[in-house]
Formats: sequence, C-alpha cells, structure tokens
Amino acid sequence: MKYRTLGKTGLKVSEIGFGAWQIANDPGFWTGANPNESLKSLAKYVDLGGNFIDTAWAYGYSDTEPNRHPSEELIGKFLKESGSRDKIVIATKIPPKNWLWPARKGVGIEDVFPDGHIEKCVDDSLKSLGVDYIDLMQFHVWQDEFSEDDGWKETIQKISKQGKVKNWGISVNDYQPTNCIKALDTGLISTVMCIFNVFHQKPIEKLFSYAIENNIGIIARVPLDEGGLAGTFTNETIFSEGDFRSRYFTQERLKEVIRRTDDLKKEFLNDDIETLTEISLRYILSHDAVSTLVVGMRKVEHVEKNVSFSDKGGLSPAVLEKLKKHVWERNFYPDVDPAMKNTNFLE
Repeated sequence: MKYRTLGKTGLKVSEIGFGAWQIANDPGFWTGANPNESLKSLAKYVDLGGNFIDTAWAYGYSDTEPNRHPSEELIGKFLKESGSRDKIVIATKIPPKNWLWPARKGVGIEDVFPDGHIEKCVDDSLKSLGVDYIDLMQFHVWQDEFSEDDGWKETIQKISKQGKVKNWGISVNDYQPTNCIKALDTGLISTVMCIFNVFHQKPIEKLFSYAIENNIGIIARVPLDEGGLAGTFTNETIFSEGDFRSRYFTQERLKEVIRRTDDLKKEFLNDDIETLTEISLRYILSHDAVSTLVVGMRKVEHVEKNVSFSDKGGLSPAVLEKLKKHVWERNFYPDVDPAMKNTNFLE
C-alpha cells in the first residue's frame, strides 16, 4: 500500500480508503452486509496497510433507533477489539439537520448546520466510535453561501480547541465539485470529498488545481459509480430489495452503463490491466491532487483486490488521454430520493 499526505492536515493516508457506508445495512440504500464479515474486512484492510476509514453519523440511521449509528458503532467495535486506534485515520460526517441531500440553494445554514447540531453530532460520533477524538470531521452536504455565516466557523474552532476534532472537511454536493471554494478560502477547511471517476471527470477542471495550490486534501468518492464501473453488471442483473441501485440504475440506464463499460473493456483491458475495477481505481490514483479514494469493501476478497491496485501505480499519460472521451456527465440521484425530484444539481 502506498501513502499520500492528506493536504494541510499533514496526515499520511493510504491511497485506498475503506468506505463504510455499505457495512451499515442502511435502510433503503444498502442491504446484505454481515457484521462479522465486515469486521474481517476491516481487519484485512488494516493488515494490508490500509489506514483511512470513512464513515458518517447517518450511515445506517433509522427513525426506529434514533440514538444508534450502525456504521460508526461497527468501526468502534473493530477499533476496540483490534487495539488499532493509533494506526487509523478516522473520517466521519455531520448530517444536515433538515435531512436533505444535497443542500439546497436559498436554504440557510441555520436549517442545515446550526451550532448546537454540529456540537451534538460530534459528541454522538465520538460516543458511537468509542474514541476521544476524530481525525477528520466533514460536513455531509454544503452550499458555499454558508461561508458568509460566522456561527459554524466559531463552533468548529471551539470544538477543535476542546480536542474533539483535529481537522475539518466538506463532502461536497453530488456533481458540484467547486461548490466549496469560498469555504476553503476561510482557511478552516482542510479537505474536500467529491465524486470523481472515469465518467465524472469534472473536478479536474477547477477543483484539483485549487487543491494543489492551497494544499487541500482531495478524497475521491463513488470511484466505481455505485458499482457500474466495476464492469460486472449484465442485462440480467437484479438488485436486491432495499438496494437503492434498483432506482439508480433503471432498466434503460443499466443497458447504457453496460454498453459504456463494454466499450471501456474492449479498449483498455489487456494482459497488464485485467479488470475494469483496476482501471477505474488506478485512473483516480493517476491524479496527484487526490490524497485517497474511498471504496466500499464488505468482503475480504474485495479488500485484497482493491488494495493491490495501489502498488501498481497510476495509468500512462496515453491511457489517461484516451479516457477523456469516456466522460458521461449525468445525475441519476434524483430518482433515488423523491425529495430531489425536478431539481438539477449538475454544476
């Protein structure tokens, strides 16, 4: 496993990060996770040199058990049983109080991240993770108009002085990679988590150059486009009940995904690059602005395969140039959540 510096945090993080949403059995989003298998996957990840685990207060949250945070709790169990807290960089996220992803224009920060809500969620996460401090706390949505408010700035500085959070970041809205620049200009935010993959290459245009110039750590999320860029879907693929991808990849969209991934396979797979997952992850790691990528890994075999790509390094300039023509800018998420209907969140 290779390591990179996470921007001005100074933290050395593994290039392949462990995405912990899928291990939570989040109602209406992910199903089928086995806690024991997830614990084994976490252990294997750390054994292979992985040290960056990304989770969220909201992962696995249910109205029926409002005081539980399943993903964070499972990670806390792993940390306690393995005694590996000092080896791990823990990143988690504060949910919007109005429970709307992504953040809407014109909705004030007082409805999304009021000061008391920020403090409560930090304390909740500390408890569910079973730790004394959090390495990186991220806002789970953002609108850059929030930057004009002083309340959140004072609150996060107070929390940091208390020793509860070491660094702060933003998990920027889907397909809006620069909807955070004003916040970065405050100097209080050290990292940005954004969607970045073969289909969505837009962060390269502005965000990455800003990040390099200002020492901002970039965390790439959705590296496999919710599984599409793994190249394993077929026209017979049926998602299990409760898996949000049954709404994300409708029948017609699934056909288009398969057509596009088949094109990628024909053009790029060879003796040196054997799977689409490999080219997808190595594509992201080819960009110096990226500190780490987070990928869901519920099974030990997935951990072993994904971690191995770090050692292979990035792709050649010639391959990167050819991949530019495979851009596919679109946003399927409004069909996942009815609250997002009739709204265009593409930047």
